[in-house]
Amino acid sequence: MTRYLLRRAPSALVVLWLASVLIFLVIRAIPGDAAAALAGPDASPEAVAAIRHDLGLDLPVLTQYLRWLGGLFSGDLGRSYLVGGDIADLVAEGFSNTLTLTLAALVVAVLVALLLGPIWAATTNRWVDRALTGFHTAAVALPPFVTGVVLIIVFGVFFRLLPTGGVPPKGMFDRLDITAQYLVLPAVCLALPVAGVLTGFLAETLRSELRQDYVTTVRAAGVRRREVVVRHAMRGALPVAITTLGLQTGALLGGAVLVESIFSWPGLGLLIEQGITRRDYPVVQVLLMLSVTVFVLVQLLTDVVHAYLDPRVRLGAQA
Repeated sequence: MTRYLLRRAPSALVVLWLASVLIFLVIRAIPGDAAAALAGPDASPEAVAAIRHDLGLDLPVLTQYLRWLGGLFSGDLGRSYLVGGDIADLVAEGFSNTLTLTLAALVVAVLVALLLGPIWAATTNRWVDRALTGFHTAAVALPPFVTGVVLIIVFGVFFRLLPTGGVPPKGMFDRLDITAQYLVLPAVCLALPVAGVLTGFLAETLRSELRQDYVTTVRAAGVRRREVVVRHAMRGALPVAITTLGLQTGALLGGAVLVESIFSWPGLGLLIEQGITRRDYPVVQVLLMLSVTVFVLVQLLTDVVHAYLDPRVRLGAQA
């Protein structure tokens, strides 16, 4: 496994470097001047030029990139232009909230897929099949801003069962039951598209496994269909499901930006929205790079787990 990880690490580093170059250049291609936005509409050209000099925006682009890259490696992420404060402090504060929301959504998505995927693959009841097909279609097709509004209206306004936004006033760990109430709606909203995709992939992979010869042999021995699915077919479907889960982690990170805005969840998504709206480019750069880094690390971990579960991947890498 260590050899397989070492073989994949260089490609991951290349992806991260290319992402850093692309993010840095794209941010600077966005219309608007951060120095002008910071100086205000009535500032003189001299004042704007002075701010550009203080921020280092008058340096050559390559010099700016190397300074930024050096700051990333040293842990000095710089200061926010307009949001205010050290970027490292802003990221640390928002990251804990985003991580909590993303992990909760991931747990919900995995539990739904593990529950509904085998049922969908094994069912012979057409009504159950239609119901699960409808769930899959709705979960994948409906965007988070639609499901989020529906969840808020139903559970926050009509039935008044759950908070419609924000975080627990006394912190995440003061009372876990209160935290769960604030977390349910945004976590479900974020998890639904991923749960739909995972359920569909898992069900289809299980159906493919159920057509294999070894399943025919097991069923001929008198093993019930449910046990065949759970105890035998699931082993063959698990590597593909884990790979799909790794890919969908990126969808969770991307969806968190919108979900946090809908539910006023003070995480990285809300922070990146503020950075884009106020043209606070250092904040946006760091957050985009952080998102890419997390996604690459998750993919790398997914590949390692896939190789562990499926020896054919390891043998192919060694060939």
